[in-house]
Amino acid sequence: MNDKPIAEEKILKELSDFHKLDYDYSDGKILGSMCTEAHPFAKKVYYEFLDTNLGDPGLFRGTKLIEDKVIKAIGELLSIENPYGHIVTGGTEANLMAIRAARNHARKYKGIVNGEIIIPESAHFSFKKAADMLNLKIVEADLDDNYKIDVESVKRLISDKTVAIVAIAGTTELGLIDPIEEISEIAEEHNIYFHVDAAFGGFSIPFLRELGYDLPVFDFSLPGVCSITVDPHKMGFAPIPAGGILFRKEEYLEVMAIDSPYLTIKSQSTIVGTRSGASSAATYAIMNYFGKEGYRKIVKNLMDNTIFFKEGLESIGYEVICEPELNIVAFNHPDIATKELAKKLEELGWNVSVAKCPVAIRIVLMNHVKIIHLKKLLEDLKELF
Repeated sequence: MNDKPIAEEKILKELSDFHKLDYDYSDGKILGSMCTEAHPFAKKVYYEFLDTNLGDPGLFRGTKLIEDKVIKAIGELLSIENPYGHIVTGGTEANLMAIRAARNHARKYKGIVNGEIIIPESAHFSFKKAADMLNLKIVEADLDDNYKIDVESVKRLISDKTVAIVAIAGTTELGLIDPIEEISEIAEEHNIYFHVDAAFGGFSIPFLRELGYDLPVFDFSLPGVCSITVDPHKMGFAPIPAGGILFRKEEYLEVMAIDSPYLTIKSQSTIVGTRSGASSAATYAIMNYFGKEGYRKIVKNLMDNTIFFKEGLESIGYEVICEPELNIVAFNHPDIATKELAKKLEELGWNVSVAKCPVAIRIVLMNHVKIIHLKKLLEDLKELF
């Protein structure tokens, strides 16, 4: 911080220079991100609610009502009439809340102290953060030949220390949906908390199913599912940060509530205290702005782009790892190492990511990646060999 004030124009110029170092979504070069540029309307609403604090909801009762409406609206997409939950910073915080609820519930009702969570090898790294913070042991389930959680492996790993099972609806690396219906039955049979991480798929699978895509059930219609993570700032196209965590029962929030005596509400279940209501307001705005019809059109377009890109890759000799279920394509070339291929693409200005399970170039077909960008990318990929 400077000793004396600096003129607004100078500060803005300096910030602009820094901002120029960032990639821009509109360039279509950001190919590994599950986030995209927020809609201008959502940005406008976000700004209007910037000073609200849902950490003290009694002072911001209108904004709290907005959050409640958003959770209920997302719940309708996920086959639950009266969900409990919050709009938080993202999938990491949402997953942390879910695992904390599972741990506390198992501690209170089963007496489990040093618990374990069963997660697939394809799980997001946020579960490792959760295990570290909550003093839980991770037990990693195998993947089957289709890179989905192996059901038999889950069965073998269940023990008297298991506090939660996790499955994914839209894996970070491949966009695949685990056999959640089968895992739900196992969790219900063993009375184990079952969390579904649908941070990526939660805002697209319901609409794709409505359009006739043959995708598996993953939501609260399955009785074993206790909680679901779904991120509005991914396929919901809300501004960052906007993650969502929904619980089937209020008791899952209650078991992690702590006293907050000096606030207008006397208990708090969220990880953070101060929470801007801007994320809830912007999510409410964009969900109503698009409506179900708008989201159906968007996800249909993204899946059309996904198939176009997948078929284009195959036509020029690349190997696609698996048939895309959502708008992610992972691929390799038979004659070049994956990391070397990634480096060549980065030298051409393409910002790609490399999946680890399996090792492959990973492209997320978000809203900012247009057909014109995909055609140019395919041209560059063809010219590499």
